[in-house]
Amino acid sequence: MNSERTEPMQFTHESLAQRVMFAAHQASTAVADELEAIGATRVMLIASARERSLAATIAQRAPVVHHHDEVVMHVPVEVAERAREAAVSAGADALVSLGGGSATGLAKAVALSTGLPIVAVPTTYAGSEATNVWGMTRGTTKTTGADARVLPRTVVYDAALLATLPGPIAVSSGLNAMAHGIDSMWGPHADPIDRALAQEGIRGLAAGLPIVATDPGSIEGIEHTLYGAYLAAVAFASAGSGMHHKICHVLGGMFNLPHAQTHAVVLPHVLAFNASEAPEAEERIAAALDSKTAVTGLADLYASLHAPRALRDYGMPQDGIAEAAAKILEAIPAGNPAPVTEVGVTALIHAAWAGDQPV
Repeated sequence: MNSERTEPMQFTHESLAQRVMFAAHQASTAVADELEAIGATRVMLIASARERSLAATIAQRAPVVHHHDEVVMHVPVEVAERAREAAVSAGADALVSLGGGSATGLAKAVALSTGLPIVAVPTTYAGSEATNVWGMTRGTTKTTGADARVLPRTVVYDAALLATLPGPIAVSSGLNAMAHGIDSMWGPHADPIDRALAQEGIRGLAAGLPIVATDPGSIEGIEHTLYGAYLAAVAFASAGSGMHHKICHVLGGMFNLPHAQTHAVVLPHVLAFNASEAPEAEERIAAALDSKTAVTGLADLYASLHAPRALRDYGMPQDGIAEAAAKILEAIPAGNPAPVTEVGVTALIHAAWAGDQPV
């Protein structure tokens, strides 16, 4: 992009060290092999009760000494503390997270204080497994940070594990991944490598999501979507949280909103807010979506997916908009492409709450 650039590039990019395996129908074998490679002999398996049958399959081959199933959205600090205590009591020397972003997030919270290595086995497109970002919630406030200890040592992507994910949930989760890619275009540390990875991630997601929306069991569609979700998350880990993620973290913590659906609803509004002030990002996103403009490309994708539209559908109260806008103003990092004002943020949140057309 920007073939006419004449000024020299000046940036520093740091890649995270992580092993990634695509292994359809082979999760239990791949996890056992990875645990053996890192010398783990006492594993705490983190998986919610909903994942009990999958957890049993993983435990058949892995040296699991404790299955921890208290997995809660947004990782409340008290839940994280109980998981840490369980890991210490079991004498665990490694963690296996099986599930979506909540399971991965809980494993990260344990690793943050114990230093235990993580083998992550995602069953959604959350992307948390590819980042060194952790998040925990105390009361109504969600706090995030970055730490090398929480980056999973290995990620095992088994497309077969996502084949039973219902279409609407797959769509919301995949659009959460799309938000990683789009926010990486203007995150506080975004660089040309991040934007290239994010563009390819967005392209992969745009190719895979329409398939899984209509045929959730399609291994081809799932692998396209996982590929895109991974690249978008890698870009996000480097670029850092931009406007979109700061908004969603505030809203999720304040109102206990579902993570993926909140991201899916807010994303078109943030893209419309920033696109005209970020021409290179807009061009890249439009190209990845095979559209003349980024905003229309995303709108067309959302229409084809019957994507979530309104925060009020997920429990956000209208009278919380003003309080949320004040907190969001404090959280958005400097350098956002478009000027951030109280009026602008309030209008954006109200539109997302009501399900109005992004402006």
